[in-house]
Amino acid sequence: MINKTVKDAQEAVQDIPSGAMLMMGGFGLSGIPENCIAALLKRDIDNLTIVSNNAGVDDFGIGLLLKKHMVKKMISSYVGENAEFERQLLEGELEVELLPQGTLAERVRAGGAGIPAFFTPAGVGTEVAEGKETREFEGKVYLMEKWLRADFSIIKAWKGDTAGNLIFKGTARNFNPIMAAAGAICIAEVEELVEAGGLDPNEIHCPGIYVQRIFQGKDYEKRIEQRTVSN
Repeated sequence: MINKTVKDAQEAVQDIPSGAMLMMGGFGLSGIPENCIAALLKRDIDNLTIVSNNAGVDDFGIGLLLKKHMVKKMISSYVGENAEFERQLLEGELEVELLPQGTLAERVRAGGAGIPAFFTPAGVGTEVAEGKETREFEGKVYLMEKWLRADFSIIKAWKGDTAGNLIFKGTARNFNPIMAAAGAICIAEVEELVEAGGLDPNEIHCPGIYVQRIFQGKDYEKRIEQRTVSN
């Protein structure tokens, strides 16, 4: 029986080197790999390139890696909640590739599917198009975008089994499934880990073929960026 479990987050990320390219699942702070981020903070590594929909907030998520100056480049679609990110960008401490959200998602999906490039109308005539090939199809101009692949994909799911099959819950099913396929090594942390065969095959969102390491996380804060309430 295939068993891809590792003891904890520390073991899961122990061989990630300086200069690695990482994909980090999540949308805002929903479905982010909290345990793996905490474990990375304990590592003496830097010059990371991180592909993520966003950059977390100043004191949580990827924002903690930025604060420790572990990141040299962010490839993202939204960064508006992180003041430290803005400071590092404006002072030239951080390289940033900002993409339309759909383009980011498709570049990640293409990387997992083995599609090296595709054409999209998003970004034509803007700064996003600088240095990229354009081509006309049926009278409309399209921009060529290349796939994104990473050394490690680090994702978070609700449930998983020891063979790496994953189920996501609610909005945590965002960038996580497509990033699993686009990393040479996929690390999955889950809230609940069961034996292989313990999940309903009809409910599995990400098959274990894409996952190389899995562990049961703990102490999830599941913070949100902003809370709005009314009396």
